[in-house]
Amino acid sequence: MEVYRSLKTLQEDLYNKKITATALTQQSISNILAQKELNAFVTVFEESALASAKKIDEKLQSNQPLGRLFGLTIAIKDNIVYKNHIATGASKILSGFISPYSATVVEKLLAEDAIIIGSTNCDEFAMGGSNENSYYGAVKNPVDTKRVSGGSSGGSAVAVAANLCLAALGSDTGGSIRQPASFCGIVGLKPTYGRVSRYGLMAYGSSFDQIGTFTHTIEDAALILEVIAGADAYDATCSPRAIPSYSNNISSNKKYKISYYKNAIEHAGVDKEVSAATLQCIERLKSEGHQVDAIAFDELDYIVPAYYVLTTAEASSNLSRYDGVKFGYHAKEATDLESTYKLTRSQGFGKEVQRRIMSGAFVLSAGYYDAYYSKAQKVRRIVAEKTYNTLEEYDFILCPTAPTPAYKIGEVQDSIASFLGDIFTVQANIAGIPGISLPLYTTSNGLPIGIQLMAGRWQEEKLLAFANALM
Repeated sequence: MEVYRSLKTLQEDLYNKKITATALTQQSISNILAQKELNAFVTVFEESALASAKKIDEKLQSNQPLGRLFGLTIAIKDNIVYKNHIATGASKILSGFISPYSATVVEKLLAEDAIIIGSTNCDEFAMGGSNENSYYGAVKNPVDTKRVSGGSSGGSAVAVAANLCLAALGSDTGGSIRQPASFCGIVGLKPTYGRVSRYGLMAYGSSFDQIGTFTHTIEDAALILEVIAGADAYDATCSPRAIPSYSNNISSNKKYKISYYKNAIEHAGVDKEVSAATLQCIERLKSEGHQVDAIAFDELDYIVPAYYVLTTAEASSNLSRYDGVKFGYHAKEATDLESTYKLTRSQGFGKEVQRRIMSGAFVLSAGYYDAYYSKAQKVRRIVAEKTYNTLEEYDFILCPTAPTPAYKIGEVQDSIASFLGDIFTVQANIAGIPGISLPLYTTSNGLPIGIQLMAGRWQEEKLLAFANALM
């Protein structure tokens, strides 16, 4: 069967009876099982996926109206819930949890005849940048299986890159869509904060989290965003702004003003080939008639520490619900309420999650709140305002998606060193702006290098059009 990398091509073949949705879904399931060593999926939703495919085939046979995403095989990150399906956040503490409701994005996908093929592996509760912090083990990069997939949405990135499905949803708190997209050589889009409902997404950092997409093409990213975006009564932070027709406006011949941070490209932690690729992209843009200017960003070294102070604080609050009483894992040795909390949480959470909960509790404690949390909020405001000011003068900010290509599994043992992998992606989450990673370059040994573009709030339409011109 043909390997599809475009929904448009797939839908044409479905219309012309060259394939059926059922055969396509069965092939996707077979591919997932055949490439099980990648560890991309936590659960394959075989029964419900085949039921969705059957409905699509019946609609095609009887010429009934079809949804905009008909035939799209799509995976969802294991922290996005689907009614009557397992969702664990890649954590032991939610082993066997079956969700009683569906996330808003899931409802919207199903309403447009998408086929949700399964849930993908991720860093536990989305806490990590390599997908090595999962209860289910590391996800392997299909480009080189000895290397990490990136995180936290590594399973979703690998599912698309390895052609196990056509698209996937992930969540992005500080780069968790864009960085694995960069490592795996696909398109990763993080929308503006509030553009897509977070209802049904397991919360990590509620003021940072945003659901987004993994695809091979900009066209598919635009169409999926068009479907999942929009107001939601279940999420008060979700914007009621009208949804542009992203998929019909991805062509652009405009000449743009683009800024980049010279100190980012020259940063000591940036791989030489990543720097060279970014400079090559800048020269390409100049040759095509765009204005590209180097600007200063003196706060670069402060954004990662501020981000981790704030997100761990939010995580310590959000993860307090996992206590062994209401749902999920319960320590059998517990004899009273206190031992239930202590044993369940120490046994159920992995080391990285425990570390972040403890860090968050510390920065929120009475003696340290002003020294850490309050100062981090001030840094966030400074970075956000500077970002907004820059994007009033320029159309886009350009930089590498990640400072390095994918590194080997087990190579980075230091949590702080791992955190620095987010140095170029956290700005978009701090400011709540959209960002996209584009697979434009490779290293001398064939590893993907992603280039990131960021735009002003609610400017996904412009961002997608320019990104499409670069692809």
